[in-house]
Parts: sequence; structure tokens; C-alpha cells
Amino acid sequence: MLHQSLPPETTIRDAGSGPEFELGEHQGSCLVLTLGITRIIEQESIDLSIVGSADGTTWVPVAAFPQKFYCGTYQLVADLSERPEIRHLRVNWTLNRWGKGSLKPLFGIYVFAQAGQPVLAASCA
Repeated sequence: MLHQSLPPETTIRDAGSGPEFELGEHQGSCLVLTLGITRIIEQESIDLSIVGSADGTTWVPVAAFPQKFYCGTYQLVADLSERPEIRHLRVNWTLNRWGKGSLKPLFGIYVFAQAGQPVLAASCA
């Protein structure tokens, strides 16, 4: 069973990307993606997307979480059955901060990819 961290819990302050992950036997399957936001300061947001690649060079959007402003745990399903050529995944994020004080954002996040569970991945059937 797949249970891969993309990235492991980390603190981020700038736009960036997580490590590349190879899907292996889960290529072309449904994945349940979990975003955890463990640390945040007021008046900031994060946009987090999952991109996929067949060759590790050219990346295309696979899934995206709605913009987030609060700590919490969020899930979405990525159905890769229509994109069996995708062999690699990576997480990209952009950050935004406004208001008083320092304009440098601060987030603690983690993202997990799991093989689709029948209940959670029902939309992939």
C-alpha cells in the first residue's frame, strides 16, 4: 500500500516545490492526497497543487487544493486513470501574506499520498 510523504512535515516561507516522487506500481491509479497545515500566522494564504510528469522534466497539473488560510487537515482525490503516462508526482506551493508586520509568510505543512481507499476514492470508479 502506498503511503508517501510529499514533502514530510516542513516549514516553508517562500514559494517552492517538494521532492519528486515516483509512483511505481500506483501509476494510473486513484490517490488520496492529504494536506496538513500545522502552523500559520494571520493574514496569509497558501495555494498548493500537485503536478505530474512522465519523464521527470515536463510537469502538468494533476490536482489542486482550494486556497487555504487556516490550520487543518484537508483531502482530495486525484484520479490518474485517465493519465497512465504520469510516473512522477511533485507538490508546488505559492504563498501570500498581507496586513501589518512582516510580509514574510510562515507555514508548517505536510502532504501525504495514499492509494485510494474504496470509500474515499469512490469518484474514481
